Order: sequence, then C-alpha cells, then structure tokens
Amino acid sequence: MKPIFLIGYMGSGKTTLGRVLSRQLGYDFIDLDLFIENRYHKSIKALFAEHGDNGFREIERRILNEVCDFENTIIACGGGTPCFFDNMELMNSHGLTIYLHIPIERLFKRLTKPSAKAKRPVIANKSDEELMEFIRKNLQAREMHYQKAVIYFDTTNIETAAETEVTAAYLKNIIEKYLEKENGQ
Repeated sequence: MKPIFLIGYMGSGKTTLGRVLSRQLGYDFIDLDLFIENRYHKSIKALFAEHGDNGFREIERRILNEVCDFENTIIACGGGTPCFFDNMELMNSHGLTIYLHIPIERLFKRLTKPSAKAKRPVIANKSDEELMEFIRKNLQAREMHYQKAVIYFDTTNIETAAETEVTAAYLKNIIEKYLEKENGQ
C-alpha cells in the first residue's frame, strides 16, 4: 500500500492521531520533521536558521520525495509541507492525502497550552491575541493547499487517549472503504 500523508495546521493532530492510526492499520509511522532532524542531525529550528525558509523547504522537498516511495507508512507532514513547490500534487500522485481539519477555536485552545508553545518556537512568545491572529492568517493562506487532499477529516475529538483511539478507528474505516473503492472491490 502506498503511503498515507496526514496534512493540516500545527496542533491538528497529525502526529498524535498518526501514531495511533499507524498502529491500528499495522503501518509504520514517520513524523516528517523528526525524519528530517534525524537525517540532518539538527533541529528544524536550526535548519531554518542555517538555510533560511527557502533552503529548509528544499530540504523538506527532497525528504518528501524520498518518503513518497515508502509503503505501508503513515507520514505526518509539517504544517507548511503542502504549501510549497508542487508538494500536494506529489503526495496525491504517490499516496493518499488526508487533511486533518479542526475548528479554529479548538486549534487555538490546543496551541495555547504551555507544552504546545514550548515545542513550537514560532508561537512560543505570542500573546493570546497575537496567536489567534497568527493562526487565522496562516490558515487562510494554507487552506487552498490543504483542500487539495483526497480526504477531509475532523480531528476535534482527540483530546484524550480514548478519544484518539476511537477517532483513529473511525478514520481507519474511512481509509479502508476508500481503498476498496480505489481497487474496484
């Protein structure tokens, strides 16, 4: 089976849901940012600082090309991955893309948690007002890319481990039905 790409804004649950979904499907799991960090032995923040936005996006594109050939793998992409080059077309031609959508208010609530801010330097020092405007502005710019995904899936209900298990099972069912239809079964 070709890879499944999870796309969406930071905090939408790509990694959280992706890990559980991969276990339920019996697939491997890759967080694209962690894969890049392990390959380059540097943090994403350091890669951005060293190579700039364009340089980082070129690195990301090379790694994305590589993982497109993986099979039976769930790939949680960075929030910006679909928005550069022809990355969405690349992912759609090599696998199944799923846009993890969440209402902006719930996204804001997730991203204001200290643990969320701590691991995301781009929002770490933003006030609540600044963060809400940042999310709104970025989502508006990225939405046209995200909407090129084959499946649109709501991830509002993944706040607890139990909810994540149930939500992953629901998404697994959608994926299996989609694949049956694709394979003419």
